[in-house]
Amino acid sequence: MLEPLASFGNAKTQTTNTNLSRSVSLSVLDQYGNKVEIKANSTNPIEIFIPRDPNAIIPVMTTQNVTALTNSTAHNQLFSFHYVNLSDPLPISVHVEIHPITSNISYLLIYKFDQIPQLNASTNNIDGWTVLCSANLNNDSLYTSFIDNQHTDDHQSVVFGLRELNTTEIQDFCHNSSMSTPPVTNERFSFQSNYQIRFYTSGCYYMDANNQWNSDGVIVGSQTNHYVTQCYSTHLTTFTSGFRVVPDAVNWSYVFANADFAQNKTIYLTIICVVVIYILLVIYARFKDKKDLEKLGVTPLPDNSNEDGYFYQIIVFTGQRNNAGTNSKVHFVLSGDDDATNVRTLSDPRRKILQTGGIDAFIMSVPKSLGLLNCIRIWHDNSGKGSSSSWFLKYLIIRDLQTMQKFHFICQRWLAVEKDDGKIERLLPIATEMEKSTFSYVLAKKSYHSISDSHLWFSIFSRPPSSKFTRVQRCTCCFVLIMVSMFLNIMYYDLTNEAKTNTAMNSVGIRIGSFSLTFEQVIIGIIVELMALVPSLLLVQLFRRLRPRRNQMSPLREALYKMNSPLSETNIDQPQKKGKTGFTFAWWWIFIAYALCVALAGLSAVFIIARGIEFGDEKTQKWLISILSGLLSSILLTQPLKSLCLVIIFAYFCRKFDDDKEADGYLDDEHIHLDTDEEYLHSMKGNLLVTSQRTVRANRLNESEVLCARKRRLKEIQMWSVLREALIYMCFLSLLYLVSYSNYQSNAFFQVKHLRSFLLNPRQDDLDYTKVSTIDQYWNWLENSFVSNTRAQKWYNDEMPRNLSGFMNDKSSRLIGWITMRQLRINSVLCPSQFNEIISTCEYDYSFSKEDKKSYAPGWQNETTQTFSASIEKAFRYASSKDLDTYVYVGNHGTYGGGGYVYEFRGRLSDLQSNLSELHSLGWIDQRTRMILIQLSLYNPNVQLYTSASLAAEILSTGTIEPSARFEPMNFNGIVKLLAYFLFTLFFRFLAFASIFQLVYVIFYMAMIVYFMWKEIRALLELKSEYFYRFWAYVDIGIIACSWTSVGIYIWRYKESQRIGELFSETNGYVYINLQLATYINDTLTYLYAFCCFFGTIKFVRLCRHSQRLCLFIQTIQDAKKELLSFALMFSIVYMSFVCLFYFLFISKLPECSSLLGTAQMLFEMTLMKFDAHQLSGAAAFLGPFCFSLFIILVVFVCMSMFLTIINESFRRCRLNLQSDDQEIFSFMLDRLQHWIGWKKATEEDMYEARDISMRDEYFHPIERFPDRIDQLLDALNRIYVSQTNDKKQMTDI
Repeated sequence: MLEPLASFGNAKTQTTNTNLSRSVSLSVLDQYGNKVEIKANSTNPIEIFIPRDPNAIIPVMTTQNVTALTNSTAHNQLFSFHYVNLSDPLPISVHVEIHPITSNISYLLIYKFDQIPQLNASTNNIDGWTVLCSANLNNDSLYTSFIDNQHTDDHQSVVFGLRELNTTEIQDFCHNSSMSTPPVTNERFSFQSNYQIRFYTSGCYYMDANNQWNSDGVIVGSQTNHYVTQCYSTHLTTFTSGFRVVPDAVNWSYVFANADFAQNKTIYLTIICVVVIYILLVIYARFKDKKDLEKLGVTPLPDNSNEDGYFYQIIVFTGQRNNAGTNSKVHFVLSGDDDATNVRTLSDPRRKILQTGGIDAFIMSVPKSLGLLNCIRIWHDNSGKGSSSSWFLKYLIIRDLQTMQKFHFICQRWLAVEKDDGKIERLLPIATEMEKSTFSYVLAKKSYHSISDSHLWFSIFSRPPSSKFTRVQRCTCCFVLIMVSMFLNIMYYDLTNEAKTNTAMNSVGIRIGSFSLTFEQVIIGIIVELMALVPSLLLVQLFRRLRPRRNQMSPLREALYKMNSPLSETNIDQPQKKGKTGFTFAWWWIFIAYALCVALAGLSAVFIIARGIEFGDEKTQKWLISILSGLLSSILLTQPLKSLCLVIIFAYFCRKFDDDKEADGYLDDEHIHLDTDEEYLHSMKGNLLVTSQRTVRANRLNESEVLCARKRRLKEIQMWSVLREALIYMCFLSLLYLVSYSNYQSNAFFQVKHLRSFLLNPRQDDLDYTKVSTIDQYWNWLENSFVSNTRAQKWYNDEMPRNLSGFMNDKSSRLIGWITMRQLRINSVLCPSQFNEIISTCEYDYSFSKEDKKSYAPGWQNETTQTFSASIEKAFRYASSKDLDTYVYVGNHGTYGGGGYVYEFRGRLSDLQSNLSELHSLGWIDQRTRMILIQLSLYNPNVQLYTSASLAAEILSTGTIEPSARFEPMNFNGIVKLLAYFLFTLFFRFLAFASIFQLVYVIFYMAMIVYFMWKEIRALLELKSEYFYRFWAYVDIGIIACSWTSVGIYIWRYKESQRIGELFSETNGYVYINLQLATYINDTLTYLYAFCCFFGTIKFVRLCRHSQRLCLFIQTIQDAKKELLSFALMFSIVYMSFVCLFYFLFISKLPECSSLLGTAQMLFEMTLMKFDAHQLSGAAAFLGPFCFSLFIILVVFVCMSMFLTIINESFRRCRLNLQSDDQEIFSFMLDRLQHWIGWKKATEEDMYEARDISMRDEYFHPIERFPDRIDQLLDALNRIYVSQTNDKKQMTDI
């Protein structure tokens, strides 16, 4: 019976060795179904083969770089040692697999239990040995050896030693099996080749009577491998086997021998960078921890009175939105059932309050209880500058310190003139239980606390000031977590890669395209996460639960004590403490916590460096990419999403409206503790916190002042928006130009100029390719000019060229592959009946349907008895575009297919010349030939430019030849280097700084494109259908579409260049490599860059929309659009009529009129007054000047005048009615700039306005000064009384 995987069993025999095999049950029954007991002796045991889990991962073998130690003089070892741990609950066998890099090498393998084996001329301290000869290699070229479970019992470890055998030892031990003692030497080991090694353990177990796994009497056999376990037993029962791949032990000898910095820059720089970042973060965290103390404490309101004896605690929560804090003066009036306060002010002379995301606590004193609170009216005076004048209030908590009753006032709105409804005053009623349990309110409370305190990484920057878990401690926990995660990742790196490699052979897994996921990968990921999670949770809880070293009075109690309040002697926070106490650690546990951090980080760093040295620099870079991608995704994606989801779930299902975690530090008497070197900002001695009640000016703006402030603020917002938009777009335009122009080199023009002069030979009239017009002239150029330039010939001093194989005759251009000459022909068809008397067959212009695709014998014969070379015969056989790896070619007079009849310029120069002469004599080019295309791919190593050259000769049906040439220079090196760096980061040591710089601005450019996409999506959602009526929307869509398409084309070009490079590397250039597809891709990318620059530059006009002249221009076009459309229709009719007239009259007389497009171009130039009247007169003595005069009168004089009239009339109307908000904001910006740089002084009107504002702020109604006058009178009477009392006492003493 074969059952699924065996379970672990109970805790007594729990072992990981029983979770990777099947359990096998074998029983023998008699005829009545009773179990028959079968027992065998030890000499003839029962043999059982137990299959393993088919999904088990077999890691790759570890390469041992022992040749590096051989060449080093630092070691004095006789063997290369390997340690294997045997500390398992049940006995196990140890299996060794060795793969020599060179198959003819033999080894000596020794081992010793629990200590290092020693074997030399004077010492023989080993437990076993074996000689591994080349004849012992198995089918997988592996040496295998094993130690059974009986020998490993009661041992904790085994150490193996390995060395190569010399020639004498091989002769003595591999060819003589009678040797009973191992070979001995005193020389240190000398390995000629590296080797790969793998250890794994196995075990055989049975189920005893107590349902426990046991191994007594069960032995592991030598035929055990990765797939089955061979077990020998003396009885039958349920069996299972264990299997465990021993983790690769660190080869410390190799590590110490190769620990230099130059060979392992990546791993050392990684650790150094992590440590430096940690130190910088600790400095920042310590600074912010001290700054957090300023946010603690409870501030008595400055307008409190000494005579007031009733106290309220006010906790104000400012939102986390952008610019949510305020510098304006905030005032309020609190109303209750019994009474209401005067206008009170929230202020603190020692620190900034009401900042973004801040929590501020105040104590307000009143003469008597206000009763049950009803509402609070709160506002500010908008006195802040810029964005600091607005305020987003989340909610308030007011606590009656006598009854400890809490009242919530929920706002969740802006108090700002430019946001929300534009109001800066709110009337907030007391929140009901239903309002406090609404989903939006609970989510707003919990989300910020969850991210700022629960997210370990983000809390370094957003930790609540009231938390005992300091930023330095959080930063340390993050550092330890990073180091432990890196350690676990690098230890399991090979195992994870092997799981990916075995995905295709794995029966359990998920595969979607190139993405694959196996059960083993999931398990490995879970194990790594759990092992990294445990120490981080332990450290976090240690730091969170530390008790303070000294007791500290709570902020609330201290404030009341300074106010001499009788409440300071009572336990005001007692109701809040119930159920909040938990297990804590003594203060000195902080040393244990930091010691654990140092130990974990230090050990992790040591093993990371050791494993990185074993990996080598290249493999370490791959590992670094994987760990960085995982770390960033965890910090920026996984953990925030996890926290947000938990917040939403708890906010929806667990709405505890009395759970004010954000305010725990202000509502709990024992929640805030300070160290010995810290104290509250408001507990400084020598300063009285409560003085006589003084009047605080509460400025409340009326509606007209609010409207004026709103208008001024909106102008400021628009001004900064314009400046920000201009700055962002200037950066984007700079990046766009960098990306577009960095892909081209200035040498491209000179490269094309050189090749055009070199190949086309325009210096000799009889060999000038551009002047070829007949077939004979073409053969003359081909045989006497072109073919001689395809091979590097002698220098000017008759010296033979050296190391120039494959170069052209210019000695600078290297051929990639060979040159091909492809011919496209047409089929002959019967001529129409009226021409049969002249010629029976006709050859028309080329088309795909008329293309000849038959194969012929040389001379375009169906059969021939003559013998020709293979290249000549191939030139008359048709080949398809798939066979040739060619594509469609677009010429000047037609589009031609990718197939044809091809001659390859292969061989010596003399062979090429003789072959061309033979092709000429055989009539390879005849009357049915319609195009001859010579294609060659060149590489100039001096300028690192690839060039695809295409020399096309189109033979028209009229008999003339139209030659043309195209040269497409490309730079693949920058692409390969850039994308290789970006995708693999393997070749950075070979890159110049320009490539890294190019990578940086490409990344920034794509980030800007993502930003523009986000803006356009928002605009689309806001404007909906109106979005498509905006002109600039299409410009933005064009930029985004061209940019993302260029990314795809960019990657496609990289893949094509990689294919060409691999093909060239494999064949050393001796194969035809066509750059035609690469040329098309490069041209497409160029077109996309061109449109990106076009749209980007056009959009720059939008930034100038605030200019009066540009506004006038835009409005003129908009006003005249209807008239212009009507005019365009009329003008098109007139213009096309003249195009038809000139085309039909001069089609055979003027080259410009040979086509409709050329005719339209000529007439457009005539419209611009660019013409040659003598040419028209020569074409037709009367019709030429007549048609020209008619065109000038109707088109130039009449139509152009009408066009200018329409524009002038629209311009006049727009100038009279010009009203633009953009012009107003432009004037506002200009005025601000002039004031800022001092070019413009304040006007008298501005000074009057500032004086009015100052006087309004300083104005007091006489009744408002009455309490101050009374206080001054009482103070004067008090001084007189004290003075008289002292004088009387002195007189009495005398």
